[in-house]
Amino acid sequence: MKKQEGIVLFFALIVLIIMTVIGVALAVNSTTSLRMAGAGSERIEAQSIAGGGLDEAIENSKGSTLANMAVETTLTSTLGSKQLLTPMPKDGTVQDVSCQRNTKASGANLVSCRRIEISSSASFGRDNLGQLTVVAGIEQEVLTGS
Repeated sequence: MKKQEGIVLFFALIVLIIMTVIGVALAVNSTTSLRMAGAGSERIEAQSIAGGGLDEAIENSKGSTLANMAVETTLTSTLGSKQLLTPMPKDGTVQDVSCQRNTKASGANLVSCRRIEISSSASFGRDNLGQLTVVAGIEQEVLTGS
């Protein structure tokens, strides 16, 4: 009986070591999960900022400013995203083209469009290593030849 008194202590220590290893593994796993969730939320935030910058660029440039744009223009939104407005075609001229989404009949070709491509970029992540870009093409209706 005297020889078996230490064996219970030995098995208790083994069980304690195993439980400690499991606890450390779970702590590391939960830390990694928190980092991944944080990175996902930063990406969603960057997408919202880029989309808001796109809307802001359209709102600030609508009308004759957008219709007469002949060169690339760079803007910065109030939230810090950068927008690049590129007139299409990219040859530096202002050209009228047929409207792709026009539901109005125009038998005399009185209404044409001018196309602009807007790309809005926002940085995210540690040291702003991530870059998210939202690109949209818009058309401004104009009278043909104006």
